[in-house]
Amino acid sequence: MVAYGRQMADGDVIAWHRHDHAQLFYGGSGLMRVESTAGAWVVPPARAVWIPPGIDHQVTAVGGVEMRAVYLLPEAIKGLPDGCRVLGVSPLLRELVAAAMTLPPDYALEGPEARLVGVLIDQLRVEPMEQLHLPMPRDRRLRAVTEALIANPADPRTLEDFGGAAGASARTLARRFLAETGLTFGAWRQQLRLHEALARLAQGEPVTTVAFEIGYDSPSAFIAMFRKTLGATPGRYLARE
Repeated sequence: MVAYGRQMADGDVIAWHRHDHAQLFYGGSGLMRVESTAGAWVVPPARAVWIPPGIDHQVTAVGGVEMRAVYLLPEAIKGLPDGCRVLGVSPLLRELVAAAMTLPPDYALEGPEARLVGVLIDQLRVEPMEQLHLPMPRDRRLRAVTEALIANPADPRTLEDFGGAAGASARTLARRFLAETGLTFGAWRQQLRLHEALARLAQGEPVTTVAFEIGYDSPSAFIAMFRKTLGATPGRYLARE
């Protein structure tokens, strides 16, 4: 295992790449967007994203990000997810990552350093997963719809409205959405709006402003969705450490 830290300014990008190692990116502050061919993840402050070996991905900083990166050999990650995931970060895991950053790259594979790494890996296996994945469809007709919504998450158009431009009936689009993303169109749009909201809230925008600008009729409706999805109000969720 190797661990290091780096500061990323708002808008900094780690361009598309892949590693033979597994990675854990932890944001002590700031928010990260992680993209892969399987979709996108938003990583709020004090959360981490798990990226298995061999997955092409790109990382973008939203606001200043205090990033901590942990790299693990494939043989050390048995029992960990084989796809990207956003994890909660307990106080124990946070301190283990900080301690890992002090280890030399050639630490002994027998001894206290190796035991610390073992505890860190064990902790990764029990950290809760957070529902922050936005799967992306492959169908070109669906991509026309999703690209329009990504450009404007508040866009109120229905699948019936999109059908003509996309070249398919609403029924066909709905069926393909579920088949390719595992989500209904409505659930996918809600997840997109959640991603946009987290990015805006992490940069200090007021809840009321965010709610209206991503397409909700009222702040209370937005807060209800947020709490149902993530288990806390926006203020409490982003204040977790």
